[in-house]
Amino acid sequence: MDINLARTFLQVAANGSFILTAQRMHLTQTAVSARIRTLEEHLGQRLFVRNKAGARLTAAGEQFMSHAHALVQVWERARRQIALPAGREVGVSVGTELSLWHPFLADWLVWMNRSHPEVSIRSEVAMAGRLLDRVQDGSLDIAVLYNPRPRAGLVSELLLEEKLIMVTTEPDGKVDPERYIYVDWGPQFSINHEAAHPELGMPPMSISLGPLAMTYLLSVGGAGYFRASMAQQFIADGRLRRVKDTPEFSHSAYVVYASQRDSATLDRVRDAMRAVVACTDRSSLHPTVGPRPAMPSGDTLDDA
Repeated sequence: MDINLARTFLQVAANGSFILTAQRMHLTQTAVSARIRTLEEHLGQRLFVRNKAGARLTAAGEQFMSHAHALVQVWERARRQIALPAGREVGVSVGTELSLWHPFLADWLVWMNRSHPEVSIRSEVAMAGRLLDRVQDGSLDIAVLYNPRPRAGLVSELLLEEKLIMVTTEPDGKVDPERYIYVDWGPQFSINHEAAHPELGMPPMSISLGPLAMTYLLSVGGAGYFRASMAQQFIADGRLRRVKDTPEFSHSAYVVYASQRDSATLDRVRDAMRAVVACTDRSSLHPTVGPRPAMPSGDTLDDA
């Protein structure tokens, strides 16, 4: 069977739409329909019911979901293992959201290089939706995301609990609504922010990336919500101040991987990520320039 048939099936199931799937896979809607029709012919069952609202799985489609995940993931693992560079024993692919590349992803890559040079690593930074798609279709082993939306066949494990705090450049620690910067930390933050700060509902500046917003804040001044770990160094040197009597909001990062994927490699990767987080929690220094995190037991990463 053409593995692209299973990929397309998973995309339609995730998107609930042939049209949206065609857009995301850069195909025509006719091509998507043809692939699903071919797959249904192979299986002798109808997999989707199409209506004005989109496409939903039939009972047969629900049964095929786990098999489609397994087919694509096994193919991706086989392809990557066969293509391992010389001297590498195992490979792993990891993706994070843009705001997580520094310091977390950078620290983890350095940690892996020092501790497990036998591992081939492919890393990428992308939008949350794309990373979830990649994990779901098996082309990515693990993604680290802030507050990922639940998806069938994917497991989300809490990795890092962070707080969003309001800070300001004003010497008196107050907020000027005309200089407020709204940082888009996701749907849940938006709901919480609107409830806590209705007076800041029409900000003059809105930025979707935390590090970019911080650069802007430090350059032109103002106030906004930022990750406590990001803001702390600037609070310490006096460039920022906490805004008193404002709520903190949770902004937690999760490790996301396929429920069918069970291997010693991924166990060790997750252990390494937790070690990097623990090291950062114990010290104000990043692991790349400060103490190395405690090493997980074992010397190599071996697939189960």
